[in-house]
Amino acid sequence: MWEVQALASEILIIAVGILLIYSFLFGWCRIPDNSMYPAAKDGDLVVFYRLDKDYEARDLIVLEVDGAKEVRRVVAVAGDNIDFENGMLVINGIPRREPGIYEKSEQFLKGIEFPIQVPEGKVFVLGDARENSKDSRIYGTVDIKNTYGTVIMIVRRREF
Repeated sequence: MWEVQALASEILIIAVGILLIYSFLFGWCRIPDNSMYPAAKDGDLVVFYRLDKDYEARDLIVLEVDGAKEVRRVVAVAGDNIDFENGMLVINGIPRREPGIYEKSEQFLKGIEFPIQVPEGKVFVLGDARENSKDSRIYGTVDIKNTYGTVIMIVRRREF
């Protein structure tokens, strides 16, 4: 009987440990739309690391906008100047050719005015599906405090 209780205690301690690690270090969310296509599709699950908020260009991050979690790609960090020319993203005066982006990157008619400079403590994010994505072109730069962390894994739920 004593062995069964000891085993149950060990299993409980391990389960609580995993739950604590998962709660404080990692998180997950479901992608609600196709704004990150083709990197991630509607319905995919992403796992993110909460402690990594030292973002660089090309990082996928989870952020909160209007009370909903979204996944977007960081394209510019503090101090970078952003503009759009001839269907291309221009950062610090240099047009960017972005691998995996198949649509034109253009400024929306509604949204913020360009060119802009990213302030300290903020990032500029875009969806990979540039023509159909709600991103920093509409709501401006994102405060790093309103982000959850860096995406470390995408779990494709359908259409392998």
